[in-house]
Amino acid sequence: VQLVESGGGLVQPGGSLRVSCAASGFTFNIYYMSWVRQAPGKGLEWVSPINSGGGSSSYADSRKGRFTASRDNAKNTLYLQMNSLKPEDTAVYYCNVPIGVGGSWGQGTQVTVSS
Repeated sequence: VQLVESGGGLVQPGGSLRVSCAASGFTFNIYYMSWVRQAPGKGLEWVSPINSGGGSSSYADSRKGRFTASRDNAKNTLYLQMNSLKPEDTAVYYCNVPIGVGGSWGQGTQVTVSS
């Protein structure tokens, strides 16, 4: 299993960013996946699950309507579109697939929201 996140960077408050997760080594289109983030000095926070067919939701009211997970099963790629970003969204963003003990993780991509 290999997951490679990309697309992070520095964005101003109120801005938008889309991060991606390229997957390989498993049958991508049958797995439920998740986006998870870790802010500086804090624990892991589950951001958005997405089922194999592309249906997604957000775990927190604070992100509903701002964050949207999607996937392209033909490209084995997961996406997280983030709009109206806030400084508290600053974190390393990871994708996760429930394979193996504790799931499998990528190396993460840093998103920094700052003016």
